[in-house]
Formats: sequence, C-alpha cells, structure tokens
Amino acid sequence: MAEAGVALRELEARPVTDLAGVGEGIARSLHGVGVTSVLDLISYYPRRYLDRTREATLGSLKVGEEGMVLVRVEKASTRRTRRGRTLVEVRVTDPDETESLNLVFFNQPWRQEQLSEGREAVLFGKVDQYRGRLQMTNPLVDLVGDRTGRIVAVYPQSEAARLHSWEVDRLVAEALRRVMKIRGFADPVPVDVRNRYNLVGRSEAYHGIHRPSSMGEVAEARRRLVFDELLRIQLELVERKHAMECGSAGVAHDISGAMVGQFVERLGFDLTDAQRRVIAELLDDMARPAPMHRLLQGDVGSGKTVVAVAVLLTAVQGGHQGAFMAPTEVLADQHHLGVAELLNGMTVPDPSTLLGSRPLLVALLTSRTTAGERRRIVDGLAEGTVDILIGTHALIQEGVEFASLGAVVIDEQHRFGVEQRAALREKNRDGTVPDLLVMTATPIPRTAAMTVYGDLDVSVLDELPPGRIPVASSWESDESPVWEAVREEVQAGRQAYVVCPLIEESEALEVRSAEDVFADLAGGELAGLRLGLLHGRVGRAEKEETMRLFRSGAIDVLVATTVIEVGVDVANATVMVVLDAARFGIAQLHQLRGRVGRSDHPGRCFLVGGAPTAEAEERLRAIVRTTDGFELAEVDLDLRGEGTVMGERQKGRNDLRLASLRRDREWVEAAREVALVLVGDAGGMMDYPDLADEVRLFLGEAEADYLMKS
Repeated sequence: MAEAGVALRELEARPVTDLAGVGEGIARSLHGVGVTSVLDLISYYPRRYLDRTREATLGSLKVGEEGMVLVRVEKASTRRTRRGRTLVEVRVTDPDETESLNLVFFNQPWRQEQLSEGREAVLFGKVDQYRGRLQMTNPLVDLVGDRTGRIVAVYPQSEAARLHSWEVDRLVAEALRRVMKIRGFADPVPVDVRNRYNLVGRSEAYHGIHRPSSMGEVAEARRRLVFDELLRIQLELVERKHAMECGSAGVAHDISGAMVGQFVERLGFDLTDAQRRVIAELLDDMARPAPMHRLLQGDVGSGKTVVAVAVLLTAVQGGHQGAFMAPTEVLADQHHLGVAELLNGMTVPDPSTLLGSRPLLVALLTSRTTAGERRRIVDGLAEGTVDILIGTHALIQEGVEFASLGAVVIDEQHRFGVEQRAALREKNRDGTVPDLLVMTATPIPRTAAMTVYGDLDVSVLDELPPGRIPVASSWESDESPVWEAVREEVQAGRQAYVVCPLIEESEALEVRSAEDVFADLAGGELAGLRLGLLHGRVGRAEKEETMRLFRSGAIDVLVATTVIEVGVDVANATVMVVLDAARFGIAQLHQLRGRVGRSDHPGRCFLVGGAPTAEAEERLRAIVRTTDGFELAEVDLDLRGEGTVMGERQKGRNDLRLASLRRDREWVEAAREVALVLVGDAGGMMDYPDLADEVRLFLGEAEADYLMKS
C-alpha cells in the first residue's frame, strides 16, 4: 500500500481555480499551456534554474559569449527605425545596480510592457558591444518577480497565454504548501524499490524540483520523478503483455517437423549465428500455447527474410497458414518473388492427393490483383490450399478468410496503422490468435525499444552474412565526380539508383525533383545510358514494368523517390546517389544505402548537396562515418530526441515531461526490471492498487488499448 498522503488522482480532481489568487484571467492563461488541474500545475516543471550562489554578474559577461544573468529593469522605451520596424530598447542593471546592460528587441513591441521599470528578469543571450556598451539583441527573457533564495526556478513562459515564470512559481508554491499542510504526497512505489535505487520520497521530489535549496536537490528530485514516469509506462506494457499471454488462446505449433530444416539445407549458404539464435528464439515461442508477440530488429542485409520464412514454414508444417504483409506493392512484389523462389519445389502433406502431398503454394494479393485471381486466392485460403499469402493491406480486406492462420509476419511494421496490424491478428474464426512477428530494418536504440515496443519480446539480428562488403559512403558538394562514378559502374556492367526528395519542382523547397532530374540526366551527364523513372504517381502497370526492367538489367540507372527506400533488392545495383541528402533523416539514408552492395560487388553511396543546419551536417557525417545501423539509431535519438521515437504513442498524460530516452537510459532499464518483478509477483498489480490506479490515471484505458493493439 502507498504511504499515507495526498494521491495524484486527488490533485487531478482539484481545478487550479481552487488555489488562492487564480481568477478567470489566470485560469485562462494556465489553460493556454495545458494546465487545468492542480496535478497539471505541479507537473509543469521548471525549464532551467538560476543558481544565485553562482550566478553570473553583468561585469563577468564577455563579448561574443552567451550568458545568463539576473537583472532589474531600469527603463524601457519604444521607437521606429527608418525601415519602419519597431525597436524596443531596455536598460537593465544588476540587482545591486553596480553594472548595466542594454537590450534591444526588434518587432516585439510588447516587450516595453513586459519589461516595465523595477521588474526582475533572467536573461539568456549572446553579448555584443555597441558604441562602447554591452548589449544583448533579442535575448530570452524570463520574469521571476522578487523571488529570493539560493536557487530560482525558471518556468516555461507563454506570451500568447500571458503567463510568466513568477506567476507559475507563486501558484506552485501555494499548491505545495497546501499538500504538505494536509499530509504530504502519497507514495505508491514500494519502499524496497526506493531503497534499492536510492530514490527520495515523492514529497521530497516535488519540493526539490520546484523549490530547491541546491542544484544537488534538483538532481535527486529529477531522478525520482523520471523513474516514476518511466515506471508507469513499463508497468502498463508489462501488465498488458502478461494479460495477453495468459488470456489469449494461441496456436501451439509442432516445431519438430522437417520443413524448416529442409528449407535451411536448400539455401545454398550457411545461416549466421545471429539467424540461428533468433530462429531458435522464435520457434521456442511458437511451441507455446500463448500467442507469440515479438519484434525482430535487423540491420539492412542481416537476413530477416530468411527468418520470416522459417516462421511461416513452422506454421505450414503443422497444417496452418502464414501471412506476410508489406507496406508497399513494390515491396510485396519483391517478397513474393523472393519467397516463392526460396520455397520452389517444397511440398506439404495432403492426404487427398495420390502422392499424399502437393506443392507448397505461395500467393500474392495486392490492390492490383485481378478479380478472377483474387477469387481463386480467397477460395484457396478458405480451403487451406494457399499456404502462404503475401501482400499489402489487401490482406485485411473484408472477404479474405483463412482456414487456419497460424503465423503473421509484418514487414516494416512502423508503416502500418495500429488497427491494420490488429486486424490481421484477428483473422481466425475459431478465436485463436496467430503468432505475430513484426520486423523492422530501422534499428531502434535499446531503451527506446523497451519503451516504445515494451509490449513485445525483442530479437536482434546483429550480424551480417560473411563476405558482405560494407558500402563506402561519401558526402559530395560537387556532382561531377558522382556522375563519372555512375558511368564507370554502368560500363562495368553494374546499375545505379538516383534518389530525389520530391516528385515535382517545388518553389517552397529548393530541392531536385525526380522528373526534372530524370530529364536533366537523360540529356546531360548520363546521356546515352538507359534511364528509368519511378515515383508514387507512376501508374501501377508502368511501375511494375519499370521494376521488371531494372531487375533484368535492361535499365542502367533508376531515378526515383523514396518509393525504393525499403526492401527493393537488385543485387547488380552498386551505386546509390542521394540528391539533397540533407533533406533525409538518418534512418532513410541508411535504408537507401542498403539498396546497394547486396552482392560480392562493392557498393558506393554518394550523399550530394549542402547541409543548411548543424544537425543536418551531423546526420550526413554520421552516415559517412559508420554503416552500423544500431550506432546510427543512437545518433538519431541524440540528434532528434525521443519525441520522434515515441511518435503517436505519446498521447495524453503519458508524455515524458522529465524523462529522456537519451539521458536516462539506465532508468529505462531499471523501470523495466521493477515492472517485471511487480507484475510477476503472485498477486500482480492487485498487490499494488495505488500504483495501478496511478498508471490508469496517467495512461488511461484508451491509451493502454492503443499500446497493446500495436
């Protein structure tokens, strides 16, 4: 049970208008930043702190450097420049009025009212010198009122909502005073867990994050509140996963059949140790009566398709069927060709035939499948004569019924909606849930996978097949040597891709369109070579024909958009040219690079164009520096932040307000370990009702359902 105190649910039930000094105006301002309850208010954390024991003085500021100082406004005025712009000039001093600084704000007329005489503010900006005096231009400004103390908390402000740091500080102080006056905060995290990780109590944490007496106190408070945020998410994921495994009827597959072994023997090459390990993990899951729910991460070229086929064959050899869903028709076609070739000549038992067996049947179903072919496939599925169905979202359309779906593989699962993924798992009329394997060739950092995909078991292919030559990558500002390299490779009998971000020219983005690049190259640098064009607006028949010609070698250079980003496998292609590469993310660039170097011929990747930002430059340098997708995933997380990883899952109260999947990697793992123990105890979360209630408060039933459907 939680230690006696005020529960967070009680604070959620209290509107901020219950606090002294919150009238209609302040309530509107708070609502503008998402604060409507007392819980919202105490979760509105400071964005930084001013340590008054170590604060910089105006006299210590150096020209050309950034600094943060506490100042008092001496005077402010507004005038118009000759170009008609509004210029607000403010003179500020140290609180003891020994030094002064000029501030100038362009086109921000409201600054004169904000920085009225006598107000105290924290400034952060770059120091310049103008006419012999120190000056800051358009600095960040936080109003802090007359707050005293060693550490001043500076809160996010909103000019649109007319909300300032000192107002938030005053209201938070009032909320904390009232909670502590009653009985302090309830603490639902078991004492042994807090002791194990040396975490302060919740009352200390909320006081320390908002009203600290030292920066050490801030750090301790943050550690505890970060742990709470991560623990709530992990508890929900682990509990729902546990419930699904215990409450759903799966298919207990017979893994002693010979088909998987026959398939591996027919491959003509040895599996990597990683492939063998992962296949063993998956088959172990499939032998259990609970449905498998697993994520397979594997870098580009690590051999995920072979693993997927082993899963599908395990279902087939037990008399069931397999489904393989891909996000695009190009990729579905690619998988159908590859899987059908791998399984060509294999048979399945069939007592109704003279020989007691029949050829294993792999079918393709997409939106362009003809009506007659679709009827034959649907009939075969219902009768059980179609063993493996490969396709796009057409697999989940009404009327597509399986005799007994035993295993589902979803490739590049992040490209499918939650409901689409769930629909394929609900295809069996007898209520059994097929085993599910979702795959991604976009590696995910460990801590992000534990948070975003915490409801799945995770398998990792962290080894490339022997002999695979890493693709050499370079960042080029001049295109000339790039086209020379393309010509050289084509003359040597190889092929190339040229990728552009847009289909047509855009005035908004100064980037090369696929259609313009195709025309320019055909009449210029690559004149005389056989060029093809592929993008999202190309008709289905033309797209299919273009890909057929490229696979056959009848097209030398394929100019395309990112429609070829994932899964396209043409072993003879050895050069990837990415134009305006700074427009692409790390994951996209890594995927594009993975389209070449897929044989014993070395591959080359050229990233072309400038980098408009420091972040773009770091992305490009990272791609050049390493071909390790897992290392790149960590770089991507550091550069872009966890918001891009959490994606749609970040809904409602489960936002990570303090926790960071970058800075708090060790706390993600700690929270996962604790969640596994608490949920796995004899009574599960029923033994921790207050903690369970808090999970429901922050995640809610709708969000919890969303997490599990995915």
